[in-house]
Amino acid sequence: MSERATDAARRPVAATDVPADRRRGGELRVLLGPRTVGSTSGFLGVATLRPGERIAEHYHPYSEEFLYVARGAITVDLDDVPVSLAAGEALFVPVNVRHRLRNTGAEPAEVVFHLGPLAPRPELGHVDTELVEQRGGS
Repeated sequence: MSERATDAARRPVAATDVPADRRRGGELRVLLGPRTVGSTSGFLGVATLRPGERIAEHYHPYSEEFLYVARGAITVDLDDVPVSLAAGEALFVPVNVRHRLRNTGAEPAEVVFHLGPLAPRPELGHVDTELVEQRGGS
């Protein structure tokens, strides 16, 4: 293991250490990825969604996505087919499958996500298929 990889492996990354990305809805935070720990095969993060909030539909042309609901309840639309998930449940999203996440519960939802492998370049890894309706507040 390289010195950089060893240093990164020994340093925990808290969600509060990473600024929230709100461009696609909700709060997305990549905790373990190329920019935070120098990973080369994928990345892991957490999405927080308030009741009624969503992450806009998109797909990944190079990566599979793994979702785990840590808190709350969500609906994931896979190519327009809704799949309900409760806390403690997980879902696999294959490459090129359009998906959106919606908080359909009455409490905030936290979803852990992992994507891999990485796209050849970051800008190629995510394709938006709908616009995000921004809500007031932060």
